[in-house]
Amino acid sequence: MQAAKEEKQDRENSIMQDARRPEEFWERMTLRAMNREHDALAHWGLSFLDWQHAWNVLDIGCGGGANIARMLDLCPKGLIYGIDASAENVAFARKHNSPSLDRRCFIAQGMADRLPFDVDTFDAVTAFEAIYFWPDLEAAFAEVYRVLKPGGYFLICCEASDTTVTTWTRRAAGMKLHAPKTIEEQLTEAGFEQISVHHEGKEALCIIAREGTRSEI
Repeated sequence: MQAAKEEKQDRENSIMQDARRPEEFWERMTLRAMNREHDALAHWGLSFLDWQHAWNVLDIGCGGGANIARMLDLCPKGLIYGIDASAENVAFARKHNSPSLDRRCFIAQGMADRLPFDVDTFDAVTAFEAIYFWPDLEAAFAEVYRVLKPGGYFLICCEASDTTVTTWTRRAAGMKLHAPKTIEEQLTEAGFEQISVHHEGKEALCIIAREGTRSEI
């Protein structure tokens, strides 16, 4: 009985805190919705890689942390890292993955064009619904290439890829769509090889590229 009363009080306290911080409340609601709404896109994109149990993976623009949770399951003996430019996103993703946090899961604030990792750190790097907001694709792709192990995979997955459609960019400040051909060309310039492009429905796009100048895995 006492436990039920304490749980009720905790919920009421949480509601009161959210009422005092409405912007944070709505951002958390948005992150929860994004975790749900992008579920199908994430499963589709993840299906293109043959995930290995001991892979170390970086998710750039980890948002609400749902894909980090999926990759923790896909790589049960590996380490999963996530970075996001938003401090609120980082806090939410850390909470979402709290059982594995700081043991197999490490999430911090960071930018795609300045990755805080050493050369040859990751077996795979992923970017779901993220490259729209990278101001410099060339610099970001070079950074991804740097932190990937020889033969490592870079997975890009986007819900929107038709640059003639302005509906998306009107919704989000700073959002820019990139044509598949443009992404492929910039990946090639960064040194990636074995680039494959996949489409689903009207606009969904998944691109897989491998770090390719050194020996294969």
